[in-house]
Amino acid sequence: MYLDYYHLKEMPFDITPNPRFLFYSAKHREAYNHLMFGIRERRGFVQLTGEVGAGKTTLCRALLERLNDQYATALILNPALSTDKLIKAIAMEFGLEVRGLDELEILQALNLFLLRLAEDGRDAVLIIDEAQDLTEEGLEQVRLLSNLELDNRKLIQIVLMGQPELRDKLNNPALRQLRQRITVRYHLKALTREEVQHYIRHRLKVSGANGCPRFTTPALWRIQSYSQGVPRLVNAICDKALLAGFVNRRERIDYRIIGVAIRELEGEIGS
Repeated sequence: MYLDYYHLKEMPFDITPNPRFLFYSAKHREAYNHLMFGIRERRGFVQLTGEVGAGKTTLCRALLERLNDQYATALILNPALSTDKLIKAIAMEFGLEVRGLDELEILQALNLFLLRLAEDGRDAVLIIDEAQDLTEEGLEQVRLLSNLELDNRKLIQIVLMGQPELRDKLNNPALRQLRQRITVRYHLKALTREEVQHYIRHRLKVSGANGCPRFTTPALWRIQSYSQGVPRLVNAICDKALLAGFVNRRERIDYRIIGVAIRELEGEIGS
């Protein structure tokens, strides 16, 4: 609605995880480097945690775009499945035709697939988003997948991405074998006040902004204060603010307009 008014090519604060809009703060760059290191060095397991809306899924999308044809990838977005359905979902994400097969047959097909990849000099990467939703049985099944290996290399690299509850779950003594195999870990923290300012300007620039709209310093302060540096909340506030600015014909987004945006957002959250 406000794109034409602000001469923007696309929505700058859409909450969908578009890797083109990924802002590489120091911590996001470090998280990305941890992921790439764990995969390239074939460390077996990589763990990335962060609060809701911290940018984990966007990082995941950027990672998938960066991995070239040397890698076969599978992405599980909803891991709250029984173990047999989880294994089936993983195999299907790798492109295997496993309909009608039982769990043992699927595991055999998956093992053969991974061996063929290794023979071709390729690697397999499994990314499980929202991994805190995995059951203990599901996490144990994932650990067993990591047993698929040759004498000198792992056949599959597994990235577990989730909310802080994932760390709590992995501290369960029953999962100590899995926890001990995770050699690369990173916790993605919220953006600082300065990073929030750069984040907003970055997203405006990617969407085609040329000096308009402009967020005042008090407005940026209020955004940081309310969002506490969580990118998803920053997006939600800024989107509401641009809509309010459009309605009131304001190219300058000030402290008052951010207040309007927050009240509208609070109304949505409370409804």
